[in-house]
Amino acid sequence: MRQVVLPLGEAPVVADAGVAVHGTTVLEDVFRLPGLWQLHLYGYEGVLELGGTRHRIAPGHVSLVPPGTEVRFRYRGRSEHLYAHLRLPAGDGHRVAPVMQDAGPNRTVIDRLMRGALAAAPPRAAAHLWTVLWQLTDAAPAGRGRPDPVAVAAAHIEANLAGPLSVAEVAEVAGVSHNHLTRLFRARTGTTVVAYLRRRRVERAHHLLTASTLSVTAVAAAVGIPDLQAFNKVCRRELGASPQAIRGAQLC
Repeated sequence: MRQVVLPLGEAPVVADAGVAVHGTTVLEDVFRLPGLWQLHLYGYEGVLELGGTRHRIAPGHVSLVPPGTEVRFRYRGRSEHLYAHLRLPAGDGHRVAPVMQDAGPNRTVIDRLMRGALAAAPPRAAAHLWTVLWQLTDAAPAGRGRPDPVAVAAAHIEANLAGPLSVAEVAEVAGVSHNHLTRLFRARTGTTVVAYLRRRRVERAHHLLTASTLSVTAVAAAVGIPDLQAFNKVCRRELGASPQAIRGAQLC
């Protein structure tokens, strides 16, 4: 096995992530993870075997192993790597990636994103690792195997509408600079990151007010505007009526 196909239309679900150390007591491991993808960033020399194919492991190499695949790791002594075990929701957005590849100049970014995922809340950890997966695919929408920063940024915004969000944070998750993300967003959507975030909060608020029985207080908190006075002003300005009126009239 030399290539894998990943469904990347939705963010992954992170089952576990951490730093693993092997090769201290035995120099070989054989195992499989039913239902979980394995993502590894290596810091050592060794060999990975799966599907009858041998892959050289070297510092800076990254591997992707599909669920249920038996793997055999051979070590040369103490061996440390970053790992993430992921569930990838079935769906569209299928992309092809090598089982093993040299991260090259992307190693620093991938290392930072994977380490950042270790202590992050689940939505942010998923966004970090989704970015890594896009970087590893060879047919990402942005071309040349790079992730699509706008798609990753939009996914992070969707997952974090209830909390405080800054353009700097969104750019960090997308793996690009603040200014570069702003340029990409304007070129793709015709608007700024801030305007997009504001619009998505308003759209979600409208949906929750008209399609749910959540209290107005809960709706305001769910879209990251917990101050009721501020939420009322946003609804009047953007939707033309107060939250109570929107709910009562089921405005479109």
